[in-house]
Amino acid sequence: MAETLFDLFWRPYLAGLAMAILLPLLGLYLRLRDEGLAALAYGQVGAAGALLALMLGLPGAAGGVAASLGVALGKGRLESWLGPGALFPLLLLLGWGGSVLLTANLPVAERLGQALFEGQLYFVGTGLLGLSLLMLLLGVVFLRHQSRYLLLLHLHPASEAVRGGPGLRARLGFDLVAAAGTAVAVMSLGVMGTFALAFVTPWLAFVAGRSWRRALVWAVLPALLAYSLAFAAALYLDQPPGPLLVVSLVLVGLIARGAVTGAGHAITKAL
Repeated sequence: MAETLFDLFWRPYLAGLAMAILLPLLGLYLRLRDEGLAALAYGQVGAAGALLALMLGLPGAAGGVAASLGVALGKGRLESWLGPGALFPLLLLLGWGGSVLLTANLPVAERLGQALFEGQLYFVGTGLLGLSLLMLLLGVVFLRHQSRYLLLLHLHPASEAVRGGPGLRARLGFDLVAAAGTAVAVMSLGVMGTFALAFVTPWLAFVAGRSWRRALVWAVLPALLAYSLAFAAALYLDQPPGPLLVVSLVLVGLIARGAVTGAGHAITKAL
């Protein structure tokens, strides 16, 4: 029985695991840039793009990634036109409205629309697993080489090290990686599961991490724990993994934040 379950679910588990590593890392940099809604907006636009691609007879994953990348490429001009803080809420609303309308008017898209909302992790095949692992590899390599520039853009935006080419490449490259990674994650984890991975543990890391490297650890490790617990609980309880992932992440985040805050207060009193 155990061998049968392994044969059935090792691909879904690894695909989700790859995203449980990548999304918290991306979410940490998004939070640093005050773009906490970006993952939700990219995810919703990606879902709408996947449904539109399905309507045109194209692969859903290709449509989702293309829609999110298109937004990332036009992000600079859109922000300058719309003003600060307006882009991602408007994209979120537009993506949600488009997704609901496509789902309501296309019988063939109704099932996929529900799957994109709740997540369809159990149905991940070799293709989506390969795409998830590829995105993890690309994301980790990019952040490994561009993290310095991304941090300098936040801390010292006028620095010679990030003016011109290096800063532009780092900014655009990160937007593209975040958009593509989020769109791929939505195909397996759903919109809210994707957003939860990119938001909850980075929020925790900003409290618990005393350095940037520690913050990276605090973003990833609780996410891996919450994801593994949710996946196991979904199998055991025969429940959809997306909602369980969201609940698990929030509970793990709140418990860890309470433990860190309590420890901080205890240390302060002792001193």
